[in-house]
Amino acid sequence: MTTYKRLYRSDDDRIFAGICGGLGEYFAVDPVALRLLWLLVTLCTGVVPGILAYLVAIFIVPKKVTTEEPITTNEQSSL
Repeated sequence: MTTYKRLYRSDDDRIFAGICGGLGEYFAVDPVALRLLWLLVTLCTGVVPGILAYLVAIFIVPKKVTTEEPITTNEQSSL
């Protein structure tokens, strides 16, 4: 059976929305380098295209679904 790599927004390595962290995980590149590259491209293209591309990526790239169950406590606080 063949497994495919999927692009997801990172939950572990995120600053704002996890786009650069997810790209770093997908391409096995340091996310800091991708953030610096995004900043350079954004500043060189007049800011608006870079910010617009990032906002579009937030809505297109899905969040990574974790299979871990949330930790719940069954303790009741007494007043």
